[in-house]
Amino acid sequence: MVIIPAARTDVATPACAGVQRSSLPFTAPYLLAPMEGVTEPCFRDLVLARNAATALGGAFTEFVRVSGVPTPHHVLQRHLGPQRFDAPVGLQLMGSDLAKLAATAQSAVECGAPLIDLNFGCPAKGALRGCAGSALLRDPAALERVVRAVVLALPATPVTAKIRAGYDDASRVEELARAAEAGGAVLLTVHCRTRAEAYRDEVDWTRIARAVAAVSIPVCGNGSVKTHADLQRMRDETGCAFVMVGRGALANPWIFSGARVSRSEAARFLLDYADAMRTRAQFPAGGILARLKQLFRYWTAGELFAEHERRAWLQQRDGVGLLARLESYARSERGTGPAGPNRPAPSGENSS
Repeated sequence: MVIIPAARTDVATPACAGVQRSSLPFTAPYLLAPMEGVTEPCFRDLVLARNAATALGGAFTEFVRVSGVPTPHHVLQRHLGPQRFDAPVGLQLMGSDLAKLAATAQSAVECGAPLIDLNFGCPAKGALRGCAGSALLRDPAALERVVRAVVLALPATPVTAKIRAGYDDASRVEELARAAEAGGAVLLTVHCRTRAEAYRDEVDWTRIARAVAAVSIPVCGNGSVKTHADLQRMRDETGCAFVMVGRGALANPWIFSGARVSRSEAARFLLDYADAMRTRAQFPAGGILARLKQLFRYWTAGELFAEHERRAWLQQRDGVGLLARLESYARSERGTGPAGPNRPAPSGENSS
């Protein structure tokens, strides 16, 4: 279990101080971010399996949207998946109906979730219309009420919150951080972009440092961590206790350990991912190809392809041919077999 810095004494006592504040179960300070359409069990389990618990301290599910009724057990179990690792997998919820959120959180714990994370960062229009996700960044008091409702429903389970630095700007990041703490969250993750900034490349890590200074609970920084070295650099520059990685893990699933993998190891990861989607999630062939291309947009691990080849890989429409090429890489210790690095990148002109 990770050692958390001692609580500060110059910060107001949270409104939920009477509720038992559960400790965090993470095994290391680096975490895999919840990503819609990505961190379902097929991808998430492969990342957890390839990084020791001393390197990757935990992960999160895709967000589960709670709207009309409390989310049923079978949906929550599908998000958690069948496998368990030493590093815990938290279940992330998003919604604004306090009773339904609380009931869903209780069900999630019954299904085996070791902690619950609350999403206050999703910028999607559907979330905004439902007054959920980043919509609550406009109303810190409402954000606090959401956190408190779930904390009160789960006195023995850690509840964490993930926010963006603000809605249109970052002027209220301290207020938002204090609202999450006052509601009873035991960890606050700050994605240093605002809702308006979406996923732009430029980031400002000082916003994370401002949140760290504003609260006594540990803060997890998130945003533009691209290399293993960036993990410690973010902690050094902001004072955050944890670092969460999103797109950096799509580029390199080994970013947490810093391991340098071969082309064959990189290809094997992608083949295992395709196999898991086919056998466990029963994805159709087109869905498997689309998910692989989602990784290709960022992929750097193992120097699988040169940057100038990326477009051709993304344009590939022959899924069978693409998997065959990956298989040839995986079978070659150095990735220089029949489809080695001197061969042309996949053509985007083949039909499926």
